[in-house]
Amino acid sequence: MFLNTLTPKFYVALTGTSSLISGLILIFEWWYFRKYGTSFIEQVSVSHLRPLLGECKVWRNPLNLFRGAEYNRYTWVTGREPLTYYDMNLSAQDHQTFFTCDSDHLRPADAIMQKAWRERNPQARISAAHESLELEDCATASILLAEEEATTIVEAEKLFKQALKTGEGCYRRSQQLQHHGAQYEAQHRRDTNVLVYIKRRLAMCSRKLGRTREAVKMLRDLMKEFPLLSMFNIHENLLESLLELQNYADVQAVLAKYDGKTHTPLKVKKVQQTPVQYISLPKSATICYTAALLKARAVSDKFSPEAASRRGLSTAEMNAVEAIHRAVEFNPHVPKYLLEMKSLILPPEHILKRGDSEAIAYAFFHLQHWKRVEGALNLLHCTWEGTFRMIPYPLEKGHLFYPYPICTETADRELLPMFHEVSVYPKKELPFFILFTAGLCSFTAMLALLTHQFPELMGVFAKAFLSTLFAPLNFIMEKVESILPSSLWHQLTRI
Repeated sequence: MFLNTLTPKFYVALTGTSSLISGLILIFEWWYFRKYGTSFIEQVSVSHLRPLLGECKVWRNPLNLFRGAEYNRYTWVTGREPLTYYDMNLSAQDHQTFFTCDSDHLRPADAIMQKAWRERNPQARISAAHESLELEDCATASILLAEEEATTIVEAEKLFKQALKTGEGCYRRSQQLQHHGAQYEAQHRRDTNVLVYIKRRLAMCSRKLGRTREAVKMLRDLMKEFPLLSMFNIHENLLESLLELQNYADVQAVLAKYDGKTHTPLKVKKVQQTPVQYISLPKSATICYTAALLKARAVSDKFSPEAASRRGLSTAEMNAVEAIHRAVEFNPHVPKYLLEMKSLILPPEHILKRGDSEAIAYAFFHLQHWKRVEGALNLLHCTWEGTFRMIPYPLEKGHLFYPYPICTETADRELLPMFHEVSVYPKKELPFFILFTAGLCSFTAMLALLTHQFPELMGVFAKAFLSTLFAPLNFIMEKVESILPSSLWHQLTRI
């Protein structure tokens, strides 16, 4: 009756209001994307909704190795495949997203590379890249050869420099035409991704070849030139290079930009009162554990667990311990790799934040930095397990971050090779008394419900159960009566 009484004016008003709200959302999304380089709705869903729903997002490893010069060399020596099919398939999707666009069919070389990125066979990809380079200079073809055919970092760097020369020319041309239509805008976006990728890999080549200061300069220039491309996480490459130089002041400055928690000393009472103060900040194992390393560096050389137990922790030691607890809660798998309680493998090309794959990627590159700081690993060894006493139980609540996702083990199993034993989040076991009480209460409640619903049938079952239960006792009594004299048995029963 209510729907039948609605007039056309109501539907017009409803449509107009919906259109107004949609328009406001669209304008806000456009403004937010122009200012921060990412979608607000996507950021909220990734940072807030996914952890609550237990969904796990896989990220590109910022420090992923070179297939030809590093992963393949491991295969040649050990006969094992360090990368899973799922991981390589994700990389193929990334390459198609970053290195192709709809206008590739206009240039024969780009058309060949568009097919090459979809090819599963490595040799077919390499042959297609050579075919593309025979037609004309192609930046993406040089990238593919540097990643997959070059057997040394020196060869890869040479090919990336060749790709840089071509990529810069394509970037300048598309930059001038980007406002002439959607096709040119997409092409410019592709050329931007190609140029950023090349410069970043060149910086990584310099870092691997020992030219660390050169790598730091290249990464800083890249971040200044393209400040909105935060999805590449170039700051994590910069942090690792600065740690290699032991330039801890600059490391602190980078952390201050990407981790708002770094400068403020922790207070235990404050943390317990406001346990959600860090949730909205972008996090990774690199950021959390690097912040913990800097705090530990201030006290680790003189830290002694015996002395700390006698006099208590100083303010600096308390800050270091709390920074370690914060890092361990974010990713509890890292300490066993840093303390060499679990063997390392080559990191995958994609990682799962807060998962075993991220822990492997972090420890693979940062273990040397922890070893370089005297006493840092000893402080970590003495304090990291205390984190699990601070995390509330049940684990759905969390302490400083969102609850630990329940899907990490499954996702890590697909990212990591079969010969690696996936690390599982350490779960607290319930005491036996609690389990016994819960089971007893549940069983009693079920019996009461069945007795109420089916009294006669439950009576039959009860009699049968009791007769079965007392059958051994009756059998023993009969045997005793047959053995003992009747007069003696009569006297015992009277007593």
